[in-house]
Amino acid sequence: MSDFVLAVRVTPRSSRASLEPGRDGGALAARVTAPPVDGEANEAVIALVAKAFGVPKRDVRIVGGETSREKRLAIAGDKDALAAIAARLASA
Repeated sequence: MSDFVLAVRVTPRSSRASLEPGRDGGALAARVTAPPVDGEANEAVIALVAKAFGVPKRDVRIVGGETSREKRLAIAGDKDALAAIAARLASA
């Protein structure tokens, strides 16, 4: 079991929360309703990704871009299964 690293572009203060394919096959687009204040958007992104990948929030952590819209998240679990979920999300 090792971490799967996921690239995400975050849009805070969106009207709804969603995880969608990114532009030009790039990072996934994460839309969250939380504002980018006091880590609220980061917490919302972690919750959104955890739900989409079917893992507990404690298994998702930000490993890059904590104060940026472009983030890298590490998800603990079966790397192959997580990669399959990411591929499905990227092509949805």
